[in-house]
Parts: sequence; C-alpha cells; structure tokens
Amino acid sequence: MSADSKSVVVLPVGGANFASLAHAFRRLGVDVAFSDDPLRIAEASHVVLPGVGAARPAMAALRERGLDRTLMQLTQPLLGICLGMQLLFEHSDEGGGTPTLGLLPGRVERLPPSPTWPHMGWNTISPTAPSVALLDGISGNDWFYFVHGYAAPIDSYTTASGEFGRPFSASVSSGNVHGVQFHPEKSCVAGRAVLANFLAS
Repeated sequence: MSADSKSVVVLPVGGANFASLAHAFRRLGVDVAFSDDPLRIAEASHVVLPGVGAARPAMAALRERGLDRTLMQLTQPLLGICLGMQLLFEHSDEGGGTPTLGLLPGRVERLPPSPTWPHMGWNTISPTAPSVALLDGISGNDWFYFVHGYAAPIDSYTTASGEFGRPFSASVSSGNVHGVQFHPEKSCVAGRAVLANFLAS
C-alpha cells in the first residue's frame, strides 16, 4: 500500500499534541484526519489513539462518543501513544482506578515515587522482540521522548522495555493492536521510523 492510499484517522481525545502528530505523518507523505465519527474511523486504513492527561477523563470522553465500542471492533492497525497506549489495557490505577478498553490484558500502575517523578525526557529502550514490524530498524541505541507517571508492566505483549525506578513496557503489540509509551511524533528520526513502520503494517 503506497503512502497515497493510506487513510489515517487520529481520535481527537485526551488533549494530545495534534499539530505535532499531523506534522510527523505529513513528513512521511501522509495526511491525517482528526475525527470522532465512528464510520470515518472504521473506514480508515490506520487508526491512532493519542493521549496526554489522565485515564479517567480520557475514557469518559471515549465512552460518551461511543468510541470505546468502535475501537474494540477495529481490525485495521491501531496505535496507542502515551496515555493512548495505557488505555489499551484492562485497567489503570490512575485517578483511584479506571476501567479501560481491555484490548490488552493487565493493568497500568504508577511508576515508583522519585524526586524526578513523573518520567520526563529522553531515554533509550530495549527491544525484546525486534522482529516485530513496529520496531523494524530500532535498536537499544535509539532515543525516544517520554512524559508519563504510569506504565504497563512487562508481559507477553511487550516488544520493548524502558526503565524508570522499575522496568516497564515501552512498546507493545498483539495482533492489530500496538502501543508506544513514548511520543514518536517528538522523537526525531527514531520516532519517524516507528510511525513509518506503523504505516507499513
């Protein structure tokens, strides 16, 4: 599928940096649509669930628009970014506990207390499944930009780990569902490679 035939829809929930995402995809030759229309989302070749903020209001926004059901029915590639990745799981401990989408098993937990909490800045990741298409060409020498205080533990779906007080899932994949805890749209060359891999999936 060529870049011209891609149809990428980004869900406008979670207070994400939409301009940065749009710019990152345009650099790859693909325009994106920002839509909460379930029909428009269902027709897309690729769907992105971004997020900056907290799990509870983000899930409330998804449920209010019926987008939780739309996401659970998708068969095309879905990419969760930062909070969007955390929402892919069954539960988040943020905000006293929030049921989330349940597309991946497990719960998102608070990172350990630290004078530098939350985890913010540039870090490398350790690919645990480098053959996964999303991480094609990515190594432990590549740097990514993180901003988060909660994270998913390491499990069978983990394709790369990060560390802040304890190891956590930096990227995950299961079938058509993918997630990255870092912000690829802010991660320069390495982030661009991840987005390009997503578009090629």
